[in-house]
Amino acid sequence: MSGLAHEDPAILAQARELQARAVVFDGLSTCNWSRGIFEEMQAGGVTAVNAASVLWEDLRGGLDNILAWRRMIEENADLLRPVKTVADIAAAKAEGRTGISIGWQNTSPIEDRLQDIGLFKDLGVGIMQLTYNTQNYAGAGYLERHDSGLTGFGREVVAEMNRAGVLCDLSHVGERTAFDTIAHSAQPVCISHVLPRALHDVARNKSDALLAACADRGGIIGISLFAPGLARGNDATVEDYLDAMAHVIALVGEDHVGLGCDFSLDHPRPGPYQIYASRDKGTARELTEFAHATISKPLGIRRIHEMPHITAAMLRRGWGEATILKLLGQNWLRLLRQVWGG
Repeated sequence: MSGLAHEDPAILAQARELQARAVVFDGLSTCNWSRGIFEEMQAGGVTAVNAASVLWEDLRGGLDNILAWRRMIEENADLLRPVKTVADIAAAKAEGRTGISIGWQNTSPIEDRLQDIGLFKDLGVGIMQLTYNTQNYAGAGYLERHDSGLTGFGREVVAEMNRAGVLCDLSHVGERTAFDTIAHSAQPVCISHVLPRALHDVARNKSDALLAACADRGGIIGISLFAPGLARGNDATVEDYLDAMAHVIALVGEDHVGLGCDFSLDHPRPGPYQIYASRDKGTARELTEFAHATISKPLGIRRIHEMPHITAAMLRRGWGEATILKLLGQNWLRLLRQVWGG
């Protein structure tokens, strides 16, 4: 026992009961996927997850990712089901399985072919981050040396995502490119896994102005557990996580905030995946030190099976049941219902 307030047995029991009734949607995680992780998701009461794995891959890599998920879902059918619609998420809840919505953290697999967006949507890719860290055909990532904004081709990418029913994610996207995308998109967008720069001024976090712009157009901000984005870093607890969530709720309202846990469990640091993630296009200059750093999730929510601790901490703060149900998943469902319909 760590002595955190949410560990009061009565509150935790109440949280587990509430979460058993809730739809819990994780706006993005990117683990070293395995049956052990899938069992953790079930134990943690996760109804569905935007399972994002693509970072720098090309067309072939994007297809391979889909094939890998088909195999994993088939081999773990007692725990998982594929998600292409909001009805699939409801079915996952009813069946006691976790829904897998395939996500990408880059539009690199479409290369320069707009028509492939609809093809990948049909194959189950429901959420695509426009750029990952640096420049691609569509625009700039947050670590690009010069953020020139949404490109002409990028405007067409966003329009095609709108048409095909793919949710556009702006988490690792540059500030100017993100503002341009919000203004250009006919559908709401999301920032699936993020923390507020107002509480910790680091490049990966987003400004209040950008968070507000996303919400003003109907979008969702998923609050991340990424320790380097929290002011206390590896010393953070689940209470620091809720402080970040509370800040964003105060800024944009409780209807535009959700979970975006950003679990990257069981990827060694350093290791092939983390090194690939930290280098431009996977092989060029090193963009961040995260592949070699010691990074832990906040105390109380370091593994997926501890998800009820978030709900318990919300209850401890006196947040009402209706608010908690929105934050756990109802807000995400509303957005997905709107966007996935195309």
